[in-house]
Amino acid sequence: MENLNLIDTFSEFKELKNIDRATMMTVLEDVFRSLLLKKFGTDENFDVIINIDKGDFEIWRNREVVKDGEIEDQNLQITLTEAKKIDNDYEVGEEVTDEVKLLDFGRRAILSLRQNLTNRILDLEKNNIFNKYKDKIGDIVTGEVYQVWKKEILTLDDEGNELILPKTEQIPSDYFRKGDTIRAVVVRVEMRNNNPLIILSRTSPVFLERLFELEVPEIFDGLITIKNIVRIPGERAKVAVESYDERIDPVGACVGMKGSRIHGIVRELKNENIDVINFTQNTQLFIQRALSPAKIISIKLNEETKRASVYLLPEEVSLAIGKGGLNIKLAGQLSGYEIDVYRETEEEDDEDVGIDEFTDEIESWILDELKAIGCDTAKSVLELSREDLIKRTDLEEETVDDILRIFTTEFE
Repeated sequence: MENLNLIDTFSEFKELKNIDRATMMTVLEDVFRSLLLKKFGTDENFDVIINIDKGDFEIWRNREVVKDGEIEDQNLQITLTEAKKIDNDYEVGEEVTDEVKLLDFGRRAILSLRQNLTNRILDLEKNNIFNKYKDKIGDIVTGEVYQVWKKEILTLDDEGNELILPKTEQIPSDYFRKGDTIRAVVVRVEMRNNNPLIILSRTSPVFLERLFELEVPEIFDGLITIKNIVRIPGERAKVAVESYDERIDPVGACVGMKGSRIHGIVRELKNENIDVINFTQNTQLFIQRALSPAKIISIKLNEETKRASVYLLPEEVSLAIGKGGLNIKLAGQLSGYEIDVYRETEEEDDEDVGIDEFTDEIESWILDELKAIGCDTAKSVLELSREDLIKRTDLEEETVDDILRIFTTEFE
């Protein structure tokens, strides 16, 4: 009966955890031999035979036949009288092989063996899961939501392994319930308290990159290369792509006919706006494309400070900056330049005054904040509402009120 209990233990784990045959055989033999060492002091004269297919095992002991009364070690030797009880043909000097029953070890030893076997297989399985997902870092996996907590979501893969999606790695508009299917990318795998911890992410740029690989065959095949991805999860993303084949339009291939390819990605990312941009080594042209849909008049680059001064018509400034400043922020991250936008009017307004003329009344860092949102003249500031100025800049309400008062007084 105890024999069957042990067989059930390792058969169950082999069936459920997919441990390979050779590894299972090694673990089982190690566990049995450790029991033999503990009881007899040696395992060298024992043969352990395991048949996983039949769910059975045998332990055989080899001992030398010695004359009665000359026995020195009962584990290594057997008297002639005892040997003849097994087979009457045995003679002194020959080797006797007899089976050792598991029940001979005692119930406590059997329970210890069973526990040891269970622990070894569990540790082996944990290492297998760790190594499996270590190789999957950067790959998309699919899981089913098992438990939703305040700070994270527990999901299970097809084999029942636990995967964690922290709140910080979720798109702000993500909403999942138990039983829902989640797609995310594996970003980190570590051992915590001897248990594998697999961390997923839906906010990583790698997740967006893998989605493009799934939806755009040309990227998967290497005909189109993703040069860079920047994103504000759930809001907006910019993807720079390049094709080494002149016959392929990388942007058109990524978007697809009537947006068929990119629509699936946008839905997965909870309607995140995705701008696909044709990559170029020409920095000015790249920044111009990154600030799309705004139309640029001219760009001045400072290579030392990595700043770009972009000049636009007044009506294009808001397009360049984008809602909440997202467009200009992402364009700067994509190009690697800090971008300042300036208004450039076709006809100079003689009555307007550049904000640099107010350095005696307004501190220079405040003027820099105004320039950063495309306001380089007093009238361009006054064209914006008080609420817009507070929202677009990092200035205090009192500071904005002072600025508006000073500029308004200038034209009274």
